[in-house]
Amino acid sequence: MEIYNSRPENEEGRLAKEIRSYDFLDSIGVKYTRVDHEAAMSMEACREVDEVLGTTICKNLFLCNRQKTEFYLLMMPGSKSFKTSIVSSQIGSSRLSFGTPEDLERLLDLTPGSVSILGLVYDKENKVKLLVDEDVLAGSYVGCHPCINTTSLRIKTEDLRDKIIPALGNSMQTVILP
Repeated sequence: MEIYNSRPENEEGRLAKEIRSYDFLDSIGVKYTRVDHEAAMSMEACREVDEVLGTTICKNLFLCNRQKTEFYLLMMPGSKSFKTSIVSSQIGSSRLSFGTPEDLERLLDLTPGSVSILGLVYDKENKVKLLVDEDVLAGSYVGCHPCINTTSLRIKTEDLRDKIIPALGNSMQTVILP
């Protein structure tokens, strides 16, 4: 895997949502390190990419309440387990479950396996609330996909907190997962 410090020079064959991710990051002055790789459909598949990038790619979960009236994107370290009851109690939701692939595509223009904070660029009405585990914010870097799971990015956590999240406009809540 080769490391790049910019968007792809040749955008041919890349999805519009991936290019939209680079456009967004470039427009707000966020520098990133990029690596292209085989499709990473699980956290196990991301381990080699993690080593190359020198960071851990976040586990991103698309969640909703029982009534499907509230939607959430949870960013958490891949090493942690998701406990519905722990997150539900912290955000005041009676019960959380995974959102459907149809809602994921409708709200964030994403497909399962490519869920990323950068999908919030598509959420112009800010219908999805961002939940971030405190350990994600404690590290120097955060890893994510640019809305496609064949490329991964390393971004400074400071840029995530100070540039990306404010530019997206979605509400954010820090959560604590054991």
